[in-house]
Amino acid sequence: MFFGRGKKSKDVRPDAADQDTADRDEAAAADGGAAETTTAKGDFRVAKGPWDVSEIDSQEGYLDLGALLIQPVEGLQLRLEVEEASQRVVAVTMDLHGSSLQLQAFAAPRSEGLWGEIREQIAESVASQGGETEEIDGTFGPELVAKLPSETAQGLQGFRAARFMGVDGPRWFLRGVIGGAAALERDQAAGLEELFRRVVVVRGDNPMPPRELLQLRLPKDAVAAGQDGTPAPGLAQPERGPEITEIG
Repeated sequence: MFFGRGKKSKDVRPDAADQDTADRDEAAAADGGAAETTTAKGDFRVAKGPWDVSEIDSQEGYLDLGALLIQPVEGLQLRLEVEEASQRVVAVTMDLHGSSLQLQAFAAPRSEGLWGEIREQIAESVASQGGETEEIDGTFGPELVAKLPSETAQGLQGFRAARFMGVDGPRWFLRGVIGGAAALERDQAAGLEELFRRVVVVRGDNPMPPRELLQLRLPKDAVAAGQDGTPAPGLAQPERGPEITEIG
């Protein structure tokens, strides 16, 4: 497994929620505790994953990236995508067998999910760029497959595809974006889907406005090993994040 930092990435947070919604989330957080996942949607997630940190027995064996815990598998390459202006980590991308899965976690209201509204926003964003989307019944519920116009190195017109997955958890929302061949070929996506299923979200107890990006970080051992500015043993050289991160 390799780990590296992406050179830069646009901030791909969903648009900020209105202040009333933010106030509701702060009040809920002040009352204490994660929301109960008693709805049909919550039961579905608890049965299939991804997980909340309160739902696992131990963090042993996970790679600690702050808001996300990742279970490494053979052949997996990881890179953190860093926003150039602020130098904060805005996403983690996992590369496996020639395809990729980008992960971001956000704060969410206690009483309602974000995925339905965010799907609409993604579809509008793709359409504004001349692309098209299709909503499908995916492994984790409703998903979007997006196709955006692109040009090959030879000047030929084509498209690049991405598959957007979203899961609403207790006061968090997790978005996954599959790129590469696995975005369209479901049989090639099985490994990435399993990685997504095993992700653990660490929301924390601090009040946060809905849609605020949960903080990611380098693993502590990687930070210590790379203090001289060079990658620690086993870490990949810096790479730019996938272009699909530009879809908001």
